[in-house]
Amino acid sequence: MTGIIFLAMVDYTIKARIEEVFGNRIKRFQKLMRFKIRDILLVSSLYDNYLFEEDGRLYEQIREEYQSLNLSHAPELTHVTTAEEACELLKNDPKRFDLIISTVHIEDMSPIKFAEELVNAGIDTPRILLAYDNKERKDIETNYDTSVFDKIFIWQGDYRLLIGIIKYIEDKLNVEDDTRNVGVQSIILLEDNVKFYSSYLPLIYTEIFNQSQRLISGGVNMTHRFLRMRARPKILLCTTYEEAWDYYTKYKEFLLGIISDITFKVDGVLDQEAGLKFARQVRKEIHDIPILLQSSKDHRIQAYEVGASYLHKKSPRLLHDLRRFMLSNFGFGDFIFRTPDGKVVGNAVNLKTLQEQLARVPEESIIFHAERNHFSNWLKARTEFWLASRLRPGRVSDFANVEELRQDLINEVKNYREMRLRGIITEFRKDYFDPYNSFARIGSGSLGGKARGLGFVNTLINNFSVREKFDDVEVFVPSAVVIATDVFDQFMEENDLFSYALAEEDDKRLIKRFREASNFPQEVKEKLREFLALIKEPLAVRSSSLLEDSQFQPFAGVYDTFMIPNENKDPEVRLEELLVCIKRVYASTFLKNAKDYLKATSYRLEEEKMAVIVQKLVGAKRGERYYPDFAGVAKSHNFYPVPPQKPGDGIALVALGLGRYVVEGGNTVRFCPQYPKHLLQFFSTKNTIQNAQQNFFALDAGHEHNVNDEKFPESCVQKYALRVAEKDQTLFYVGSTYSAENDMVYDGISRPGSRVVTFAPILKHKMFPLPEILGLLLKLGRWGMGTHVEIEFAVNTKVPQGKPKEFALLQMRPMVLSRESEDFEVNDEDRENLVCLSGQVLGDGIINDVYDVVFVDIDKYDRAKSKLAAKEVSEINEKMIDEKKQYILIGVGRWGSLDHWLGIPVTWDQISGAAVIVESGFKDFSVEPSQGSHFFQNITSFRIGYFTIKHGSEEEFIDWQWLREQEVIEQKEFATHIRMDKPFNIKINGKRNKGIIIKPSDPSLES
Repeated sequence: MTGIIFLAMVDYTIKARIEEVFGNRIKRFQKLMRFKIRDILLVSSLYDNYLFEEDGRLYEQIREEYQSLNLSHAPELTHVTTAEEACELLKNDPKRFDLIISTVHIEDMSPIKFAEELVNAGIDTPRILLAYDNKERKDIETNYDTSVFDKIFIWQGDYRLLIGIIKYIEDKLNVEDDTRNVGVQSIILLEDNVKFYSSYLPLIYTEIFNQSQRLISGGVNMTHRFLRMRARPKILLCTTYEEAWDYYTKYKEFLLGIISDITFKVDGVLDQEAGLKFARQVRKEIHDIPILLQSSKDHRIQAYEVGASYLHKKSPRLLHDLRRFMLSNFGFGDFIFRTPDGKVVGNAVNLKTLQEQLARVPEESIIFHAERNHFSNWLKARTEFWLASRLRPGRVSDFANVEELRQDLINEVKNYREMRLRGIITEFRKDYFDPYNSFARIGSGSLGGKARGLGFVNTLINNFSVREKFDDVEVFVPSAVVIATDVFDQFMEENDLFSYALAEEDDKRLIKRFREASNFPQEVKEKLREFLALIKEPLAVRSSSLLEDSQFQPFAGVYDTFMIPNENKDPEVRLEELLVCIKRVYASTFLKNAKDYLKATSYRLEEEKMAVIVQKLVGAKRGERYYPDFAGVAKSHNFYPVPPQKPGDGIALVALGLGRYVVEGGNTVRFCPQYPKHLLQFFSTKNTIQNAQQNFFALDAGHEHNVNDEKFPESCVQKYALRVAEKDQTLFYVGSTYSAENDMVYDGISRPGSRVVTFAPILKHKMFPLPEILGLLLKLGRWGMGTHVEIEFAVNTKVPQGKPKEFALLQMRPMVLSRESEDFEVNDEDRENLVCLSGQVLGDGIINDVYDVVFVDIDKYDRAKSKLAAKEVSEINEKMIDEKKQYILIGVGRWGSLDHWLGIPVTWDQISGAAVIVESGFKDFSVEPSQGSHFFQNITSFRIGYFTIKHGSEEEFIDWQWLREQEVIEQKEFATHIRMDKPFNIKINGKRNKGIIIKPSDPSLES
C-alpha cells in the first residue's frame, strides 16, 4: 500500500513540474490549427452522400482526429442534391461553410457552372471537385476551365480520401502560422497526376494519423506525446517546381521529408527530370532529409545518385512500398506491455488487441502499467478520451485482487468497443445478430462496393417503408455478414500469397494454392463459426471488392459467387465449406479474367481489395433442390425501347430458378415494368418456343458434397430441365403450355402439353405484383443514387403459412450511361463507303483512331463450334492488348451468350481490347441482345460502341465481302484479323439510335 501511495505522489510531482516547465508551450499548442473545417457543404446525389457517410468510417476517422487535437467538435456535413439548394444556403449565410465538395452528379446543372456561379457571387469558400475516374476528369478538364476549383480529386472508393481533402485544405491554410508558433513539421508531396495524388493523400494522412495516435508509453514523455498529438506534420501538396520550391524555402527547417514525382512542369514546361533537379537542389542545403522519388520510367540509378529512395509507379506494390517508406522514416510504436524489470510480454496496436493482451499478460504487467496510468495515457494519444478516463482507477487497491482489476479493464474496453457500433451495418456479434433481419460486418476494413450497395438499398427500403408496402409480399435484403477487406489483407500476408498471386498465370494452380492456404485469421473463423450456429439455411458467398459496382467500371461478373447447401451435420465441415468458398472468392481477385479486365481500366491490381458477403440464400427446399421461384435483373434505363416504351421506363429480365441464368445471358423473359403485357419476344408461337427458357439453375441440396473435391463449390449448383421444375411445382407463377395439336401457347399449366416459361400468370394475370415492385424500386433507386440503377432480385413464394411471400433485393448498383453532351448527326453515307450501318446502337461519339478489325465470318461460322471461335478471338485479343491497340470486333449472334447456340460465348476479358463491338443476326433467325448479363454491363461501363445488325435487313448491313478482301494479319479457322493503313471513322449517336463505320479509303475521312 505504501509503495502505491509513494508512486502516486511521484506521479503528482512529475505532473506539477511538467505544468511549470512546459505550461507556456502548451498554451502555444492551443493556438494551432486556427483555420478548421467545421462545416462542409456536399453537393451530390443521395447515393454519393451515402458512400461518404453511411458506412460510418468517415465520421469515425474525423472524430478521432479532432478529439486527438482537443478541438470542440468534428466537421458536420450538410448534403444537398441540387446546385439551386446549395446556392440558396450560401446566399442566406455566405460564411457558414468552410469547404464545398461537389461531385459530377448534380441534378440541375454541371459542377463547373455551379462553381462559376459561386465565384460570380463573391463566395471564396474553398471548392473541391470529385471525379469518378480519369476519363471523367479528362473530359471535364479538356472541355471546361477547371480553375474555378481549388483542386480536383478522383474518388476510387476509399473513404479516407475525404479526410485527406479536409486535411489538405486545413494544412494549406494553417502551415505558416503553425510553423511560426510551434515549429510543426511538414512533408512536401510534389505530384501533378490527379489519380496518383488522390491515392497518395489518403495513404500518407493515414500514416500521419497513425503516427500521432499509436504512441508507446515507454521512452516517450508526456510533452513529446502532446506535441505529436497536437501538432501532427502537415502535408504540402504541390504540382509544379515553383510551388514546391516556395514551400521548401519557407519551411526547410521544419521538413520531415519530400515525396516527389520526377516528371512535372518547370516554368510552365513539362520537364522529364524535374524531380531529380529538385532533389539535387535540396541536397545542396540539407544532406540528410529523406527524399522519395517515383516515376513511370526507370530512374532508379539517377535517384540513388542524388541520395534518394526510389519507387516505380508501375510497380504492383507501389502503395505498399510508399507506406513502408513512410513507416521506416516516420514510424512510432504500439502499446508495449512490460514487467517491472523491463521485459516485453505483449504488444497492442489498437483497442481490439489491447483487450486481447489484457487477458493474456502476467499480473505484474497489469499492476506495472495501471499504477502509472499507462493505459489512460496511451488511449488519450489515440483520442479515446472517454475510455481513458474510465481506465484510470484512483488506486490499484480499490480492487480485491489483480484478476478483478484485469477483468474490469477488459470489460471497460469491451463495452466501449460495443458502444461505438452504430448504424445499420453493425459489427457482428452472436448475441445481437438477427438471422432474419441483420446486416453485420466482420473486420474493420472496407465493405466493398457490392456490400455498400446492399447497405444503401437496405436503408432505402426501411426508411421509405417499402418493406410492407405490398400486400402479402415482404421486400427485404437477406441477412448477411460482410467479411471486410482487412481480413483479405491479413489472409494474403499470413499465407505469403500476394507476390505469388500477382505472378501466377495458371488459374488452376492459383486456385489450388489459395484453397490449401492453411492460415485463416482465427478470430474471423470463430465469428464465422458463431454465424453458422445461427444460420442453418443454404448460403450465397459473394464477392464485394473495393472497386466492384463503381460508377464507371463496375467489375460486373468479374469475380466469383458461390452457393452451398450448408446442411452437413458436422458444424466443422460446414465451416470448412464456407472457408473454401471465401478463399475461392479471394482467389478470383487474381484470376486471368480479372487481371485482363484490369488491364482495360485505369486501376492497378494492388489497389483492389476483396471483401466477401456471406448471405442467406433466398428460396426454399423443393425435393432435392433449393432455389427461388424466379430471379432476375431490372434496369431503370432501357437501351432498346420499343414503342410505347421509353428508355426511362426501364427493362426487366426474369427467369425460373437462380439468377445465374439471367446474369450469364440465358434466354429470359424481357418486359418493361410500365408495360408488362408488351412482350415482343412472344408475338408468335414460333418466337415463343424459340425464345423461351429451356432449363434452370438450382442448388443441389439432395446430395452430400465433398469439400475436398476440386469441383467444390461449383458442383453445388446444377442445371435442370423444365420437367424437374414442374415436378417441384415451381411453374405455377411462370409457366405456360404449348399445344402441338393447334400450334398455340396457352397461359398457365392447367392443360396437357409442353411447358414454356413466359411469366404470363404474373405479367398478364397479376398473380404476383412484380411489375409494381420493380417500378417502385427502380424509381427509388434512381432517385437515391442520382443515376440510373440496376438491381438483382429473387422471389420466393414457398413460405410458412401466415408468412408473406418474399421479394429479396440482392444487389443495387449504378448503371453506366454515356455522358456525351453533343448530339451530332450521323449523316447518310454511300453504302459502298461503309463497313456497316446499324439502327440499334449503344454509345455516343466519334472514334477515328482504330486501324484493326477482328471478325468471325458469317459464312464460315458454325454454331456447333462457337466455343472454338471464342477461343480464337481471345487469342487475338490478348495480342492486341499486349500491343496496346484497340480494334473493331464483328461476329454472329449474341456476344457473351451463356447458350453457345445463340452466339459466341466469350467472357469479357476475352474481348476487353475491343473499342467497338458489332453483332449480326444469324441467317436463319435473329437473337435479341441481352440487357441482363454481366457481359452487357461491362459493354456499357467501358463506353464501348455496340452495334446490332439484323441480318437480311434492307436498312442495316455489314459488308462481309469487303472485310474478306482486305490483307490478313492472322487467319484462324473462324476468326480473322485485318489491319488498315488508315483508321476507320466510327460515328455513333445513341440518342438517335444510329451508327456507321466508314471504310478508311472513304474521302470524307480526310475532311
